[in-house]
Amino acid sequence: MAAAGPPAPTAVAAAAPAWSASFGSTASAVLTSPALAVPRGGAAEARGVIVAAREAGVRGIAFGRCPSSEELSSDVRCGTVSVPLDYARPHGKHIRLTVSRVRASGPKARRQGALVYNPGGPGASGMTFPEYAAEDGFGKTAAVYDFVGYAPRGVGGSAPVSCRRPEAFAKTPTSSPQHPSAAFKRAMVARARAYARGCVRRTGAALRHITTLNNARDLDVLRAALGEKRLTFVGASYGTYYGAVYATLFPRHVRRMVFDSVVNPGPAQIWYRNNLDQSLAFERRWADWRRWTARHHAVYHLGTTPARVLAAYRKAAHRLARKPAGGRVGTGELQDAFVRVGYNDAYWDPSARALAAYLRGNPRPLIALAASESGDAVADENGAAVYTAVECNDAPWPRRWASWNRENTALARRAPFETWDNVAMNLPCAYWPLGHDTPMDVTARPGLPPVLLLAAERDAATPYAGAKELWRRLPGASLVTERKAGTHGLWGGPNACVNRKVDTYLLTGKTPGRTASCAPRPAPEPRPAPVPESGKQPALPGGPGAP
Repeated sequence: MAAAGPPAPTAVAAAAPAWSASFGSTASAVLTSPALAVPRGGAAEARGVIVAAREAGVRGIAFGRCPSSEELSSDVRCGTVSVPLDYARPHGKHIRLTVSRVRASGPKARRQGALVYNPGGPGASGMTFPEYAAEDGFGKTAAVYDFVGYAPRGVGGSAPVSCRRPEAFAKTPTSSPQHPSAAFKRAMVARARAYARGCVRRTGAALRHITTLNNARDLDVLRAALGEKRLTFVGASYGTYYGAVYATLFPRHVRRMVFDSVVNPGPAQIWYRNNLDQSLAFERRWADWRRWTARHHAVYHLGTTPARVLAAYRKAAHRLARKPAGGRVGTGELQDAFVRVGYNDAYWDPSARALAAYLRGNPRPLIALAASESGDAVADENGAAVYTAVECNDAPWPRRWASWNRENTALARRAPFETWDNVAMNLPCAYWPLGHDTPMDVTARPGLPPVLLLAAERDAATPYAGAKELWRRLPGASLVTERKAGTHGLWGGPNACVNRKVDTYLLTGKTPGRTASCAPRPAPEPRPAPVPESGKQPALPGGPGAP
């Protein structure tokens, strides 16, 4: 799946999207070929987790003042947990994962333990999660749980990986045609090959161990280090996938789990087909935004029909291709900015205002919305590197460019908005030199308690079919659906119905039955004030659920 979305606790992946039905037989054959598989889930790794968790349970975590680089408030405490780089060698090389925590605010007698959160990606850090304990919407949960965040292996301060020099990665402006020429495609292939080589050159042998299976194993070591017999966990986006893998590997170690915006865990979906599905779903959300903008033509003057709004966007892209705004915003930055409207309705108004202002001769709102900030270069490069490593290491990908080109050319006729950006994001996996794991067959095993799934019907980043697939695979699970909605990441957002169901589950363990529905959040409305002309992005409402 493509890491795409604005950086925030839930879905990180501000780079491109990914995932759907197959369009050809060649890729299908490649994706099921056992010859490429390099399984990493044997008995040695299982024994290694037991050893590492036992030792972590004895050591615990020495929490103290957080490093200034984390930019966390003073009431949040930080520490590290040591995990094996390779679980088949638990006494070999170890790496340290950074962990953050704020204690439960209520009486000690009511404390239910640690609530561990992962925001997804792959490549996102959850270190800021304890900050949300002070927000009103999380008060009931924060009263009884310690809020615990951490950076998964490879991310941030947790033995970070890298594939390119950050300054080269962040170089702008960039180009992102929705219907690329043959020459552009050749250049894209060359960049993908070079990027895959750069990952190996800059990170070395540790790169092969950045996988979903190891993320799940690390989670069990973290559970033990926190002194928890069973894990209470909230995972968003990609966090739902490795949470589901954890539940399959360690069902008796699960206490409660919330999966928010669910990745399709089907082994044949991970990750190539999921990316095809995602591109198709983004096209639908892109159409949602254009319809909304057309309805508010009196505010934005971008056109009275979705087709005219699209024409306005293309007009802007054509101008930016000839002359990037401020020398920093080209068609690539425009695409990255407007893909956010597929993630969260909160971007609908500022994106429409920025586009309208640019077409009227004022580029500053668009630059504020779309331009990369130099201070983010290291984190952005690191996030993209982890994303690539996890997805390439996790599963087989088509190895022939002809397969990618054929399937995505066909898909782009139906879904031009995000398809080729998604290809560019994931194409290094076609040339990945390190082999890959075999995706786990996620299923309910004896001892797994009921878990709670959250999904929006029109979610683009994790299409709704994925939630239904995980729900089918976990017969005791409860699926809460936000109807006619598409914002990615629900918990902590403005839907009180969803938040009540999560609170009830986390506080009592009770689910709302096999299925439950919530009416959609109110539709966004144009704001009276224009988008700020400084600052990278508008503030989003809500907490972890706001990607």
